[in-house]
Amino acid sequence: QVQLVESGGGLVQVGGSLRLSCAASGSSRSFFEMGWYRQAPGNQRELVATISSGGTTNYADSVKGRFTISRDNAKNTVYVQMNSLQAEDTAVYFCYARVIFGRRYDYWGQGTQVTVSS
Repeated sequence: QVQLVESGGGLVQVGGSLRLSCAASGSSRSFFEMGWYRQAPGNQRELVATISSGGTTNYADSVKGRFTISRDNAKNTVYVQMNSLQAEDTAVYFCYARVIFGRRYDYWGQGTQVTVSS
C-alpha cells in the first residue's frame, strides 16, 4: 500500500517562504514522477510542479521563478521550496506520486494547508 505523508504547511505572511516535504513509501517500484498540486476553495485542483526520477521538472506558470521542486530518490521524498508567497498561493497542497507498471498508477497524499496572509 503506497502512502504519501506531507509536512511543512502552515501560515505565512505575504513575501514569506515555506518548504513542503512529502515522503512516499510502500511501492516495490520506483516513483516515475512526483510532485505537488494545489486546490483553493471553490477551485479545481491544479498543477504546482512535478519532477521525474531523472530530475526533469515542470512548473505552473504562476509559480515559475518563485517555487523550486526537488527530490531525493534514495528517500523517495519530494520537496517544494516556496518563496515570495502571495495570497493567491493559499490552498491545500497535495503531494502526488506516479508508478508505471504496465500502466500508470497515481497516488495522492491527504493534503497540507498553506495560508498566506496579507
